[in-house]
Amino acid sequence: MSNIYKDAKSDEWFFPNDAYILSETDEKGMILYANDIFCEIAGYTREELMGEAHNIVRHPDMPRIAFKGLWDDIQSKGFWTGIVKNLRKDRGSYWVYATVMRRLRSDGTVTYLSVRTQPSRADVNACTSLYADLKAQE
Repeated sequence: MSNIYKDAKSDEWFFPNDAYILSETDEKGMILYANDIFCEIAGYTREELMGEAHNIVRHPDMPRIAFKGLWDDIQSKGFWTGIVKNLRKDRGSYWVYATVMRRLRSDGTVTYLSVRTQPSRADVNACTSLYADLKAQE
């Protein structure tokens, strides 16, 4: 077990600052790989995640336009970075600073690798406000 913990005053969960959450999906967003910390912070077993759509952790507070920007950047630049609020199986939440990269495998298939770290509280606070404004415009 790593050192994930829940904030006593909210539904927010945290993971160690030196931890890396890793996952890989296929072109349709189905999870091909999830490391231990991803399973733990998301509250799922590896078996529950494998073959599921990565949006299983999409938090309803996240505005659709944030994901449009993600996919636009991945298609044009091959990668995207940003702050994302994710949903746990128990309906709690956790924030990540994510880098998503398109990866061309030797067999010609495309996968997407996501590397996530703990964001700063300043970034979380700024994004909480921004995302709430964007959601209100949907």
